[in-house]
Amino acid sequence: MKVYMETYGCASNKADSEIIAGILEKEGFEFVRDPRKADLIIINTCIVKTPTEHRMIHRIKELSALNKPMIVAGCMPKAERKLVEKLNPRASMIGPDSIREIAHVARETMKGKKVIALEDSRTPKLGLPRKRENEVIGIVPIAIGCMSECSYCITKLARGRLFSYPEDLIIAEIQNLLKEGCKEIWLTSQDCGAYGIDMNTSLPNLLEKVCEVQGKFVVRVGMMNPMFVRRWADRLAEIYENEKIFKFLHLPLQSGSDRVLKLMKRGYKVEDFLKIVKTFKKRIEEITLSTDIIVGFPGETEADFRKTLKVIQQIKPDVVNISKFGPRPYTEASKIAQLPKDVVKERSRKLHELVEQIKIERNEKWVGRSCMCIVDEVGKKGTMVARNMSYKPIVLKASKRLLGKFVEVRIEDAGKNYLRGSLIKILSG
Repeated sequence: MKVYMETYGCASNKADSEIIAGILEKEGFEFVRDPRKADLIIINTCIVKTPTEHRMIHRIKELSALNKPMIVAGCMPKAERKLVEKLNPRASMIGPDSIREIAHVARETMKGKKVIALEDSRTPKLGLPRKRENEVIGIVPIAIGCMSECSYCITKLARGRLFSYPEDLIIAEIQNLLKEGCKEIWLTSQDCGAYGIDMNTSLPNLLEKVCEVQGKFVVRVGMMNPMFVRRWADRLAEIYENEKIFKFLHLPLQSGSDRVLKLMKRGYKVEDFLKIVKTFKKRIEEITLSTDIIVGFPGETEADFRKTLKVIQQIKPDVVNISKFGPRPYTEASKIAQLPKDVVKERSRKLHELVEQIKIERNEKWVGRSCMCIVDEVGKKGTMVARNMSYKPIVLKASKRLLGKFVEVRIEDAGKNYLRGSLIKILSG
């Protein structure tokens, strides 16, 4: 029984695919890299943005043309079941909460049956079999769902309201991954900042316990909504000083205008965002700041957009994920009059130019310095990719034997999206 699987979207989706693959492999399924050689095709979907959904539609059509049994997994079947049925009426569907049932769904699908597994089952997806693509990186879901009510987001229809996983299960999962050889741990959910609100704890409490776990490893904390971070920013920034936490803060701004943030129902003001950034930079000078901006939200004026540019110029983030607004079905924002596409395109171009300048400026500050890194990825053409404690990607000319090693490197050059370095020495691993 040969399976071909494609995965799209966030780290949570990647973790789901690792579990799907782990369960199926344990049940005797074999994974292949060519869909034409497969007995079953699985596509784990993402629909967070309009262009992403278009890609999903195109890919489902392409894979369906092979006339093989198919399972559509992830957010798309949960939020847009009718669309999936239109694209492939025979395809089975499995939602993010139902992946424990993947073996049953796979077997029934291969018998020619259509199975719909889209239940809201709030059971922690921890302690399950895994088949990881990267032997160094372990992805640990800490929750599913969120507490926000953003007017533009369709993901909540798929992932639901926040359900935080118990701290002891998360710690056990990390310990198991470390035993398997992982050196880099990603804590992920739709909003890590909201973790614990539903069970009388918090992200800082969890991170303190994570830092107490024995072993040599580093943790990357996933995206956090400023609405929840602001209440304990000082404590969180203090925990980030621990050597086991990457100095990487993913804090979405979305807009530099309070008026637009209110339309988005983001639950915070620009001042809240700036205070959090200031708190982190005061404690950690070399914090890498990653943020998200939606350009052209319905009702955004030129003055609103200029405010966004001003904030970006002020905070100088290392990473900016720019999204041109696209209406998502069933959301409040989809019912508001949209801005002209040429206006959105031009604003996106202006922001992109500013961001590119800032990225070069931020990266060039690393040139000539030496730093400790973990080698966590195989690069292209005889290179490896390392991450320093600020989670900056550093391309090294090195062999695969360095994968998973902690090393000291010297930064020799800077590009917009990565640094180039040379190996000084291996530290451990």
